[in-house]
Amino acid sequence: MLKRFDTLFLRLFVLMWVTLVLSHLAAWSVAAPGGGPGSDRPLPTLPSLPPGGPFGAAGPAPPPPPFDPGPGRPDRVPRDGAPGLPAGALWTDYAVRLLVIALGAALGARWLSAPMRRLSRAASALAGQLAGGAAPAPLDEQRGTREVRATAAVFNAMARRLQEQFDTRSLHMAALSHDLRTPLTRLRMRLARLPEDALPGAVADIREMDELVDGTLAVLREQRDDEPARPVDAAALVQALVDDQAELGHAVSLQAEPAPRVRAHPAALRRILANLLGNALKHGGGARLSVRAGGDGHTEVLVDDDGPGIAPEQIERAFQPWVRLPGSAASPGHGLGLAIARDLAERDGAELTLENRPEGGLRARLRLPPA
Repeated sequence: MLKRFDTLFLRLFVLMWVTLVLSHLAAWSVAAPGGGPGSDRPLPTLPSLPPGGPFGAAGPAPPPPPFDPGPGRPDRVPRDGAPGLPAGALWTDYAVRLLVIALGAALGARWLSAPMRRLSRAASALAGQLAGGAAPAPLDEQRGTREVRATAAVFNAMARRLQEQFDTRSLHMAALSHDLRTPLTRLRMRLARLPEDALPGAVADIREMDELVDGTLAVLREQRDDEPARPVDAAALVQALVDDQAELGHAVSLQAEPAPRVRAHPAALRRILANLLGNALKHGGGARLSVRAGGDGHTEVLVDDDGPGIAPEQIERAFQPWVRLPGSAASPGHGLGLAIARDLAERDGAELTLENRPEGGLRARLRLPPA
């Protein structure tokens, strides 16, 4: 509960007040005549505050102590002889001072936290920029205090290192996927020497490997696509995919409501929907798709099936690459479809989730941002 109020402003505000009080007590203990620990003289008010007691009416001023103004200072008057102010005036005085110090603390907190806000924005943008293949925008290393400049230099070095690792990973995957085409081509040529009963299994294995290579290269191309996202008619794209699957004899249907255009990369959105549709057909035997407008301006694409669903504790694991859930070992695949779909969705600012339907089966929900 207390952490909600633990802010830089509050810490700076309290620090300013405590410093003011401690400086006054230290000065009174060391420099005030007759003051210090063990003295019978009462604690004076802060030198910057008016005399008097805030919890009662101002009484008659106490008699001033013997005072020698010293040579050359005949007009100096001891502060202890000043009359006290009424309690109402004192509270007004304290309130005004409190507001002024609070304003100073707020401005100081905003000024001191500006580098942290810049760092927070840069860190938030880093993941999206790396996923999109773009070089992260560096922080200004010549701005701010020495500590801020050092932090910016460390952050920029980390961002560059991450970018190099992402580029190296993508390059290795692309090279491996490309080089696999040559042995696959040789295997196709040697299929003619196999016995007739071994041909169907070998052809199916080669086709599966070829699809995996094509999928990997397509994803790498889409991730390295520097073209900005643009408005897309999601309903028309879903309709085209459903028509293609229906021509192949698959049990698919579509219910589309009027919905606004969405902002996405068309190739990436098509692959997301193709992966979701392929999962529904593979594990559920059919797919029912629907497109509808969300209440917050987003567009939702739902993909429902009549399969066994997924255990609630396994839903997030389904999005991890190379993970095959219990019961899916008999189905073809490599556990990459959902991982690729979510990665591409997040790259375009969309959200992909899975949920079990009450009537049975699984629902994939894709929320797309408006154009």
